[in-house]
Amino acid sequence: MNEGTSPAGEKLQKVLARAGLGSRREMERAIEAGRVTVNGQVAELGERATDSDQVALDGRPLPAAEDSRCRVILYNKPMGEICSRHDPEGRPTVYDRLPRLRSGRWISVGRLDFNTSGLLLFTNSGELANKLMHPSSVIDREYLVRIQGKVDDEMKRRLLTGVLLEDGVARFTDIVESGGEGSNRWYYCAVMEGRNREVRRLWESQGVRVSRLKRVRYGNVFIPSNVRVGQWIEMEPRDIDELCVTAGLPKLGQRPLTQAEKQSLQRQRRKLRKPPQAKGKNQKSRNRK
Repeated sequence: MNEGTSPAGEKLQKVLARAGLGSRREMERAIEAGRVTVNGQVAELGERATDSDQVALDGRPLPAAEDSRCRVILYNKPMGEICSRHDPEGRPTVYDRLPRLRSGRWISVGRLDFNTSGLLLFTNSGELANKLMHPSSVIDREYLVRIQGKVDDEMKRRLLTGVLLEDGVARFTDIVESGGEGSNRWYYCAVMEGRNREVRRLWESQGVRVSRLKRVRYGNVFIPSNVRVGQWIEMEPRDIDELCVTAGLPKLGQRPLTQAEKQSLQRQRRKLRKPPQAKGKNQKSRNRK
């Protein structure tokens, strides 16, 4: 290679993450463990690969280019579903309703707890998922919350300035009242991080109770009015490009979905309209929000 010439190909962990096989860090560990081969040879960390190279993880080759297209699902999560792939208690999970992938896996962009509803994003790109969740991307999340208890200006000032929680100082970047009656008031509030139960813990640190919580926005992505609770919709390539820009990644410039792909997704959505039942023998079905 001539001096000053860029090395050919992309870093191997990036190629694997983009194929939806895990995060870059997970793929780095897989390379270090000798689970990745390039053209039949065990790969080393720092190695690069081009489109002409044959890359495999655990002996299985990467999916073909048409199967590795970056995809993003917008899901309107109901209450009563968990964000794990499997639950020992047999409760429904958010993955129960998602369309099947021919290769790779869906990766959740953050999580919502069992009693929280609203916007969840899923992608088959580990790189995009990690960038969307990483604090350095500075992406805010907006929630609609119903509070039981008195909320005054001093309380809002504390929540906007910063409150010390058990895992450090946290704060809202915005709080806007949205109506209600008596001691039950609705508020829109935004946070810049995705800590576990952060919104609930912030409000409850002030002695009030959160009775309803719904995420309505992630960065510049809102829940479309036509996507009801428990439904999902696949984002178009142009919208995925906007999401990449939000995450600090270059646009992908992918082709639009074909009519056949759209019809296939519509069929999957129709099959998944019926809410999943709890899997445990003695479990009752959870009510949806």
